Amino acid sequence: MSTDTATAPAKGIAPSMFTLAIFYGGMVCIAGVLGNKQVALGPLAVEAGIFAFLLLVATSSAVAELHGRETANKLVVWGFAPLLISLGLTLIVLALPKAADMPADRLQAFEAIMLATPRIWLGGIVAYGISTLLNVAIFSRLSQGRGKLLWLRAAVASVLSQIVDTLIFITIAFYGEFPIANLLLGQILAKVVLSIVLVPPLIQLFVTLGRRADRQPA
Repeated sequence: MSTDTATAPAKGIAPSMFTLAIFYGGMVCIAGVLGNKQVALGPLAVEAGIFAFLLLVATSSAVAELHGRETANKLVVWGFAPLLISLGLTLIVLALPKAADMPADRLQAFEAIMLATPRIWLGGIVAYGISTLLNVAIFSRLSQGRGKLLWLRAAVASVLSQIVDTLIFITIAFYGEFPIANLLLGQILAKVVLSIVLVPPLIQLFVTLGRRADRQPA
């Protein structure tokens, strides 16, 4: 009996892809929870979910650099799975009756954090899909060969995608509820600054670690 099958090397997912995909799924789920708090960064105010979202941007861009645009797009699309499943679980938990010995103040705090309007949910889901796919598209289109001007491609793609993300989310979530011009300008300014400062070094770090994990030259 031939032993070719037994001795052939197994083909599987690259270590960098496996690790980045798990990390990506976690950030998709936590971004909405962190977004319940606004933080002050000097004169700027921004919802804290941006930190997880910038990690999503950095991760998807790193995957595009390491494994190509098509793989990065698949990662973004599959990111809807943990996002929608966590949303469904949230709705189920909110609908279930509380335990008899659960303090009322804890229930109130939980519901205040986890309960959002349908418009906010819709805005977050639509903004996530469009802006993250846009980031991958811009990042890949600007590529002149892997490893060249990584920091510049990262900054440009992140800034443009964050502007689109803010326009989509705030318009869907809050348009007609109150004037949104000042909120839009403040959020865009904060996200542009964070995108320039944080995203390029994060992508460089992820790409370097990914190449090491895959035993590729950095």
